[in-house]
Amino acid sequence: MVDRHTARLRPRSGAALRSIRRREFVSLLGGAAVASSMLWSRAARAQSPAIPVIGLLSGVSFDPGAGYADRVVAFRQGLKESGFVERQNVAIEYRTADGQFDRLPALVANLIRRKVAVIVGMGTAEPALAAKAATSTIPIVFAFGGDPVEIGLVASLNRPGANVTGTTRNNSALDPKRLEFICELVPQAKSVAFLASTSIFNRNRTTETNLMAAARTIGREIVLLNVFSERDIEAAFATMVQQRIAAAIVSTDAVMNGWRDQIARLAARHGVPVIYSNREFVLAGGLISYAPELYDHFRVAGTYAGRILKGEKPGDLPVQLPTKFELVLNLKAAKALDLTIPMTLQVAATEVIE
Repeated sequence: MVDRHTARLRPRSGAALRSIRRREFVSLLGGAAVASSMLWSRAARAQSPAIPVIGLLSGVSFDPGAGYADRVVAFRQGLKESGFVERQNVAIEYRTADGQFDRLPALVANLIRRKVAVIVGMGTAEPALAAKAATSTIPIVFAFGGDPVEIGLVASLNRPGANVTGTTRNNSALDPKRLEFICELVPQAKSVAFLASTSIFNRNRTTETNLMAAARTIGREIVLLNVFSERDIEAAFATMVQQRIAAAIVSTDAVMNGWRDQIARLAARHGVPVIYSNREFVLAGGLISYAPELYDHFRVAGTYAGRILKGEKPGDLPVQLPTKFELVLNLKAAKALDLTIPMTLQVAATEVIE
C-alpha cells in the first residue's frame, strides 16, 4: 500500500546519479567548511564580541563520513534565509561528543562559558536534553528524529514553552509504514527483525507498541534485536539467519546511522532484505529506505536559530514536523538479493538507484 506522501514519479537513472554526485560534493564541501569555520569562529569572537554566536552541538562526528557535513550545510542555508551568514554576521562554535554521550554535559558547560546566544542540538535528542538540563535561559533549538514531548523536551508541539523548540523528523513514527513496505517486498516474511541501538532515548515505547500492533494487524511478528555496540551488529545478523527471519527494519537514530556501512554490508552478505530510516544506508548499498527528507529538516532548524537571534522566543515557536518524505530504492541491491521490486513501489519512489 502506497500513501500520498510517496506518490511521486521515478527520476531517470542519470538524474539520480547526478544527484548522488552533487550530494557527495556537498558533503565533502561541508566537511571542509566545518573545519575552517571552527577556526574562524574563535577569531571572530576575539575581534568582534558583538557578533552573536551559535553553539552547534552533536552527539556524533561532523566528519563527512559520519553523514553530518551536509546537515551543517542545510543548517547554514536556514540561517541565511533568516538573514545570518556565518563569518559575516554570526559565528558558530562546533562541539561534538563523537559518540560518547557522557561528554555532552561538559560540552554544554563549555558553550555556556563562551556565552553563546543559542544552543542547537543536532542529530539525536541527547544534545538538547543535556542543554536543557544545564540552562533555562539560553534558547535551545533541537533537530532530531524522535518525539520531543514524550521525552520531556517540550510541553507540547504547538506551544513548546520555556526556552526550547525545534524540528523533529518524527522518524520513528514511520516504522509501521516501513513494515508495510518491507512486507510488500518480501511477502513471505512472517517474522521481521527490528534492529535497534540501545543509546539513551533513541527508542521510545510508544513507537515499539505501535510497530507491534501494526505487525499483528497484517499477521506478522516483530523480533526485537538490541545492539549495545558496533560489535553486536554481526551477532544480530547471525541471529536473523539462525531464526530464519526473512526481513528486517533498522531503527532510526544517529548511532545506527554511524554504523550504516557495516549494516548494509552484513545485510548483503547474509542475504537479508532490510528497510532503513535514512537514505544514506541505500547509498551505502542498502536495499530501501523511507524517511522524511533530511535537508529541509536541518534547514528549518537554521531558520529557527536565526529567528531567535532576531528576538523571537523559542517557547512561542511551534515544533516543526516533516512535510516531505523520501522513498529510495536500490535496484542493484534488489537484484543481488534475487528480489523483484513491485512496480507500485518503483513508481512511488522519489529516487531509484540503478
